[in-house]
Amino acid sequence: MTKKFLIIPGLALAFLTACNNPKPSETSANESAVNQAKALVQEVLTKEQRDALTPDEIIQTFKAGNERFIKNDLTARDHSSQVRKSANGQFPKAVVLSCLDSRVPVEDVFDRGIGDIFVGRVAGNFVNEDLLGSMEFGCKVAGAKVILVLGHEHCGAVKSAIDDVKLGNITAMLSKIRPAVEKVTYEGDRTSGNPEFVHQVCESNVKNTIEQIRQNSPILKEMEDSGQIKIVGAVYDMDTGEVTFL
Repeated sequence: MTKKFLIIPGLALAFLTACNNPKPSETSANESAVNQAKALVQEVLTKEQRDALTPDEIIQTFKAGNERFIKNDLTARDHSSQVRKSANGQFPKAVVLSCLDSRVPVEDVFDRGIGDIFVGRVAGNFVNEDLLGSMEFGCKVAGAKVILVLGHEHCGAVKSAIDDVKLGNITAMLSKIRPAVEKVTYEGDRTSGNPEFVHQVCESNVKNTIEQIRQNSPILKEMEDSGQIKIVGAVYDMDTGEVTFL
């Protein structure tokens, strides 16, 4: 009886030891998770890093980021860490004026993180006094070096402006886009049902917005003329994820 009684605790001890020690596969998985967490980008853009960049270099980072987006190879970021580290200050490198459209995730499209870019949104990516003021703050006060006006294919606001839709405050909003429609020289079907015409108006709207920025903001115009900033336009293709700079 005594011998059997002594064997049982020994077996129990061996059993408990085996349970507490993870299997090799579990150990590898845990180590992989830890390594992945360490690989997450935790830092945010500093003033020194931003100030060292030229407008052309910033535009190039946007193009490279978009290539990663297309390949589904976005940079892994620790957003919680970035939020905490940017709480007391921000030094974005660019201002992006985008459409309101939910299918245009600006930060992802350019593979940018928290603190990298200012993003302004309005249906049809046109510019008004409020957005101009925001751009002036972003560049003159905060130090951003690029203004990017980002249009996109299949834009509902552009299509509505083409068809001259009238509805509440949307009417006044679309009047900001109508000049871009009228500037397009096109002999074919000038309706929202014609993809070719819609595309041309989309590009025209981006260019018109850039003209409005230069005409209505002496501050930004002077900064661009002196080489402190660049004002550029681009169109996002929803079908491919590609951004084409104009």
